[in-house]
Amino acid sequence: MSQKVLNLISKLLIPAAIVALLILPSCTAGTPEISSYTIADSTGDWGYPSPYLYYARGPGYIRMSFIFETLVWKDSSGFVPQLAEDWEYVAEENAYVFKLRDDVTWHDGEKFTAEDVVFTIDYVKAHPNPFVTLIGPSGVTNATAIDEYTVKLYLEQLYAPFLNDVAGTLPIIPKHIWEGIEEPEKFAEPEAVIGTGPYILADYNKEHGTYLYKAYVDYYLGKPSVDEIKFVKISAEMIPAALKAGTADAGDIPPEVVPEMEKAGLTVITQPVAWNAKMTINHHKEPLSSKQFRQSLAYSIDRESLVQITQRGYAIAGSPGMMPPTSAWYNPDTPQYEYDPARAKQLLEGLGYQMEGAYFTKDGTELRLELITEAEYKEVGQFIKEQLEAVGIKVDFTTLEAKTVDARVGAWDFDLSIYGHGGLYEPSVLKRVIMDEGFNSARYTSNETLSQLLTTQLTEMDAEKRRDLVFQIQKIYAEDLPALTLYYPKWYWAHDGRVDLFYTKDGVASGVPIPLNRIAFVTQER
Repeated sequence: MSQKVLNLISKLLIPAAIVALLILPSCTAGTPEISSYTIADSTGDWGYPSPYLYYARGPGYIRMSFIFETLVWKDSSGFVPQLAEDWEYVAEENAYVFKLRDDVTWHDGEKFTAEDVVFTIDYVKAHPNPFVTLIGPSGVTNATAIDEYTVKLYLEQLYAPFLNDVAGTLPIIPKHIWEGIEEPEKFAEPEAVIGTGPYILADYNKEHGTYLYKAYVDYYLGKPSVDEIKFVKISAEMIPAALKAGTADAGDIPPEVVPEMEKAGLTVITQPVAWNAKMTINHHKEPLSSKQFRQSLAYSIDRESLVQITQRGYAIAGSPGMMPPTSAWYNPDTPQYEYDPARAKQLLEGLGYQMEGAYFTKDGTELRLELITEAEYKEVGQFIKEQLEAVGIKVDFTTLEAKTVDARVGAWDFDLSIYGHGGLYEPSVLKRVIMDEGFNSARYTSNETLSQLLTTQLTEMDAEKRRDLVFQIQKIYAEDLPALTLYYPKWYWAHDGRVDLFYTKDGVASGVPIPLNRIAFVTQER
């Protein structure tokens, strides 16, 4: 039989194996504690949950993480074993040694070994992962299988947050499936979602934004305590009603309905502050390329009033240094730009602008900016428009689809935008969202001192020295203002109590602030 035919048979058999796992009678693994669990999501689709096709934001990573696992993981207290049952940092070699579990299988029944980890490292170096980079400060120069269940990763340089950003975030993929895949971003076959995780993807509907996961009965920690997990699209306004009616078991809720949810017998949990809404500024174009102009924008916006009016007080006013005041990494000496419209006007006049009627002009041209955001931030955008226009800056405000906003920001086709991201736990996020590429980043590299500090803090293994560097970063970033943190929302989730949902210490993986850690759905008896 030709190799071509064998390969075809293999491609046909693997999906069949998945189907077989899904239809195995429940008696083979005992009666599940919870037969079905429904999670409401107002957005819906976050992409096909393979390591290369999920939409590169937190909810997309969460969808993928039910299927694929990492070397280490985190629970409510910190790092815990996952595919690696033990690990050690070898300082003299700047390397990590991971002792892997020997009882793990892929969803198609193949054994998981050190070769899969080595392959994943090499593959991701050739095909960058949406959430993890292995080139540069967090890079791995070499991955070696010491034996079948021990792997050694040599780091390119010292990297303080390696466990958080790489070992605890990078999904390990099966060599026997991915070694022939040249274009992972086009690989959407059933084999693309074969992992080692507690759940198998049973159905995905992009149009309706729904996901259905089934428990992997041969999971190495035992069959998960929840047999079936459904993600369904429900509008934000209807999620509280769905929770009360029992048609959804968990979902995020507006702060105003917290008492109502608790009265209905639902459990409400609150997210630690780690997400920020930001006004991104196109510092590549005039007049926004002027630091003085950007500072005038900051003085024009009353962030305390923004919190009270647009967030009903359920938020903390943003710090221009980005790290929240509740963080151990927060620098209290960061410039704050307290609301001062007179100072804003003074800065604009210093740049040659003159007030003519209601708005500033320069060389006969009215000072006019475009502000774009998605519908979720419409009220915030309207507030900022009114504040800037009160100072004398005309603003054209438009709401667009979220992916359109991301695309325009990525192409530098904007003046101002409002968006947000999490991850404000471990300060390694600062480099990613200040100078690295991607729509979550300000992509600001004009200040050499700031760029150097952002890189240096990642290689500083002494915690106190690293803290000093992070303090310096916040001050310089706040002075240059390539983006302005507006507020840190207080988010709430409600659930029916059948699954003990929790917020992961320092966020899921590299900092996703969503209380859907996969281990909450797995029987915790070891």
